[in-house]
Amino acid sequence: MAGQAGHLSIILNAFEADTQLSIDVGSHLKAVRTLYGLSQRELAKRAGVTNGTISLIEQNRVSPSVSSLKKVLDGIPMSLAEFFTVDLRTSPQVFYAGEELTDLGDANVSLRLVAAKRLNRMMAIMHERYRPGADTGTDMLSHKGEEGGVVISGQIELTVGGQTRMLGPGDAFYFDSSVPHRFQNLGTDVCEIISASTPPTF
Repeated sequence: MAGQAGHLSIILNAFEADTQLSIDVGSHLKAVRTLYGLSQRELAKRAGVTNGTISLIEQNRVSPSVSSLKKVLDGIPMSLAEFFTVDLRTSPQVFYAGEELTDLGDANVSLRLVAAKRLNRMMAIMHERYRPGADTGTDMLSHKGEEGGVVISGQIELTVGGQTRMLGPGDAFYFDSSVPHRFQNLGTDVCEIISASTPPTF
């Protein structure tokens, strides 16, 4: 923490002494704004500044003070330290082709995880496929967190604690994962589910 604070102090001192930093503030702001999916108008509204202010900064027609830049970044929100240190060339992957999903399952149950290599993930999103007769096991599953999902095709029997329900296309579920649970495909067709859980437990 102290090292980060010291590094930021050096950056800010340089910024105040000479606004011509090695970083192109205007282009960097535009790239960060685009990364977060914000228009100039939306960022201006969030930050409480005019559209023109954002435009002038991004075109490097004005050099913002530390306080005014901080005000703009509060609209994202992003700290000054994050703004100056983020490497846009190594931003986390956003889109994934089907073949990029990592299968954590087996021959009977396919569990295709979205963004398997993402660091510090807060949730797990999966495309699940249960072959006819597939079962998550005779021992009920139980782990910390919550999970939910929507059945896309086929049918699945879901038992959560003392409750059991047969779910079909369009049906959904959401429960506390610490409650013992089990998935079984008792039908003759493959069952597909899109699910999410947090924190991610594989």
